[in-house]
Amino acid sequence: MMSNFNEINLNKQLQNAIDDLGFEQQTPIQQETYSKILGGKDLVGIAQTGTGKTIAYCLPLLQELSYSKQNNPRILILVPTRELVAQVVETLEQLTKYITCRVVGVYGGTNMNTQKKWLENGADIVVATPGRLYDLALCRALQLKGVKKVVIDEVDVMLDLGFRFQLTNIFELLSIKKQNIMFSATMTEDVSDLINSFFSNPEKIQIALSGTPLDNITQTKYAVPNYYSKENLLANILNDKDEMKKVLVFVSSKKIADRLYESMSEFFLSDLAVIHSNKSQNYRFRSINQYDEGKVRILIATDIIARGLDLDKISHVINFDTPTFPENYMHRIGRTGRAEEQGKSILFYTEREEYYSDKIEELMGEKILELEMPEEVEITQQLTTEEHRANGKNVFRNDKKEERENSGFHEKSEKNQQVNDRDQWRKARDRKYKRSISRGDKGVNLRKK
Repeated sequence: MMSNFNEINLNKQLQNAIDDLGFEQQTPIQQETYSKILGGKDLVGIAQTGTGKTIAYCLPLLQELSYSKQNNPRILILVPTRELVAQVVETLEQLTKYITCRVVGVYGGTNMNTQKKWLENGADIVVATPGRLYDLALCRALQLKGVKKVVIDEVDVMLDLGFRFQLTNIFELLSIKKQNIMFSATMTEDVSDLINSFFSNPEKIQIALSGTPLDNITQTKYAVPNYYSKENLLANILNDKDEMKKVLVFVSSKKIADRLYESMSEFFLSDLAVIHSNKSQNYRFRSINQYDEGKVRILIATDIIARGLDLDKISHVINFDTPTFPENYMHRIGRTGRAEEQGKSILFYTEREEYYSDKIEELMGEKILELEMPEEVEITQQLTTEEHRANGKNVFRNDKKEERENSGFHEKSEKNQQVNDRDQWRKARDRKYKRSISRGDKGVNLRKK
């Protein structure tokens, strides 16, 4: 049974801030971790996104944070992305509305000198991405020996993004006598190695196992032959604006995100945004804000925002690509059906992705309802360069241009089914020059005799 915030040991200032936010009942992860973090032991929490982890660690840390004139931070919070830095800083500012607390957020992609000046004014809590924090520590803009509490949130994402080196070196710069707090959506070998290396007999709390199906999410899937057929199916589904009110479309790579955005822009430009790690900081913030505020209804994204970001009232999550790790499917669909609302998820899978679809169902212990492709959706034979290669076919230089020309939707079946006659250009050349002058198949270095 969940307890109310007014039943726990909160000082008056924090309680007033919680009341202002309209929070009444604790979530399970908040209830389980509050007293344990106050107890000072190292802690590892395993919980899915959307379970209230940020409040779970911020409240107890602020509860025992007393006023100090110390310039260097006493609390360090590490998160994997700049968007999460901004979100955690915002949460801390809301919670410290009635107390004196200096919170500074630092992340890469911006001028480090500006962040140095912020730190010169002093900070009680620093929220940072590992890369930028390590850079600031190396140039002595930030002293870490005074840190007494360290939180690593979404640690599995950090390790996936390649921050192991920075995390290891940051721990070497920190004092041994400190409390370590870690939150992760999954327990992997890399996460376990990090715990074994730097944590001291941590207490482990597991809430909402990664394979637990979410009862308020309706899950369906489609078997789709190839990429361009997926595009056609997606365009068809997104046409229903009354049903598809706020849609998050997950893809497997930055390249596919850009390709899909370009294709969908032909039909949904004013409704569409895209986000991935190659986009600039301002672009990413703008895309998220537009989506969160309802200015666009469709956001195409890589797994960089599959967990952690607080995006509300998402009606549908569409897995355009089937994730290779079944846990990631759970993180993705966890973006909908939040706060006891009903959500829907749709999975597209090809023959090559069927194995991963089966693994998802195996993890959940249940089958996903498979739907028939709508009759009006065109099944094209056109393949991407990657699909050609995966099928063991030779790919020529003109394929990319041909893909762009043939990647439209609907009324393209005749064009998509055309067969490229590779001898056609050779026959035309022979007629013009009487004989073949070039060597090989590329028709280069032709000259008239």
